[in-house]
Amino acid sequence: MDNPLERVRISKTAEDQLVKLKRNTKIKQWNILCRWALCRSLAEPSIPSPVPIKTDSKVEIAWNVFGGEIADMLLIALKQRCYQDGLGTEQDTLKEQFNLHLHRGIGYLAGDNNISQIEDLVALNMVK
Repeated sequence: MDNPLERVRISKTAEDQLVKLKRNTKIKQWNILCRWALCRSLAEPSIPSPVPIKTDSKVEIAWNVFGGEIADMLLIALKQRCYQDGLGTEQDTLKEQFNLHLHRGIGYLAGDNNISQIEDLVALNMVK
């Protein structure tokens, strides 16, 4: 699948938030937490605010590491979301929306005081 993203970079703020999540959940890999964050934001019905994001942290993840076995599914989900939001699926749009969704999702997870262990992440996706 044609991928608009080769490398995933995050902001220093997002890095600090991920460090907190790593400590709470005991998940050691950035890519796994970032996948959770992306999915958390994609599940939110509102469109992320188009704020500029300075990717100034040292954290950089290759797309194939970020997505792993589900890389194509994550890209399809992002494209579907962009289409659904009426934004189009051009390469630049996908890159921008990916960054906005990733950072919003990281903020959501880090700001959720109910996430204190890995089971709390799993519980986010359980149907009540």
